[in-house]
Amino acid sequence: MRQSIRLGTMHGVPVGLHWSTVVILFLLTQGLAAGLLPGAAGGYTTAAYWLAATGLAGLFLITLLAHEYAHARTAQHYGIRVRSITLWLLGGVSELDGDPPHPHVELAIALAGPAASLASAGFFLLAAGSAGLLSAGLLQVGLSWLAVVNLALAVFNLLPGAPLDGGRALAAILWRVRGDRAAARQAAARTGVALGVVLAGAGLVLALATGTFDGLWLVLLGWYLAGAARAEATALQFTGALGGIPAGRLMSSPAVCGYTGQTVATFAAAVAAVHPHRCYPVVDIDGNLAGLVTIAALAGVPPQLRAQTRLTELVVPVSRIAVAQRETPLRGPSALPAGPMRMTVVVDGRRPCGVLTAGDLSRALAVATLGEAPDRSPGALGDLQPLP
Repeated sequence: MRQSIRLGTMHGVPVGLHWSTVVILFLLTQGLAAGLLPGAAGGYTTAAYWLAATGLAGLFLITLLAHEYAHARTAQHYGIRVRSITLWLLGGVSELDGDPPHPHVELAIALAGPAASLASAGFFLLAAGSAGLLSAGLLQVGLSWLAVVNLALAVFNLLPGAPLDGGRALAAILWRVRGDRAAARQAAARTGVALGVVLAGAGLVLALATGTFDGLWLVLLGWYLAGAARAEATALQFTGALGGIPAGRLMSSPAVCGYTGQTVATFAAAVAAVHPHRCYPVVDIDGNLAGLVTIAALAGVPPQLRAQTRLTELVVPVSRIAVAQRETPLRGPSALPAGPMRMTVVVDGRRPCGVLTAGDLSRALAVATLGEAPDRSPGALGDLQPLP
């Protein structure tokens, strides 16, 4: 997930916000200041309610970050690189660069987030009790709310369906019992789809029964959960059929690249107009991968500035894109093209030699399902090209 607002780094992990986080924080602040806080702790000024609501929304954002940070640090403890942490409309996402090597590692990473949320709930519950002893009514209500929402966050994330933490935990347990990681993940994905449908249905029934919008959050959560679970099941289908084939045998090559020193005008005339893609790898003066540049970023440069704006000013850095070595086999969903750019850059050392897109994988999957399993000998799938 692309970060709209960069907050910094924590233990080498880029941390940022998706634009939707700003929307939910505003709605949350407005709901607290105009509804919950005045209703539960009367007698304060409007300014006091808004100030308290803003502080509570900020603290809630910090607890969301703590949840994702727990996932990330646990993954790093087991030697798994973390690409980024992004907070968004429905919580947060920690993007891992690789899959857990053992069931107990996957289980530990999955449970770290809910454990952090439960710890936050306990902390705020104790703080609310202390505030009550001091007769601090508004403070006690706010801290109690933080305890409740963190408890709810932990419980929701423990529901047994991918991509929730409970779904990851379920997959780890099934992997340990059955010894088949792929089958375990497929089972967790199917459970996630079913869970999403149930939540969306419950939200719709609640909205119709009460005649209010109270159930729309459940509908939104259910819709997201079911869609994410279906996407994960599709990714698992790809890796089930193509797993073990080196990325270099599935990629489109050669990679159509830009150069960091090129201007937008030169690149658009020489490359983008001839090879119309959504994004392009960009290399530095030594030919090493510097990142990706998107058509949207190019188009966003005003026409009068395109002759002096260089690609290095627009590039999405390597740390925020998917990269695979030419000889690296597909081993799981994390190796598949993902994110808004839907592209993995395949490199030989540090130099781009091709790109891997959903179109490449669709074509390869079609070949693999013609009858027999795909021949994984060298060159067997070397002529595959992306779908138009």
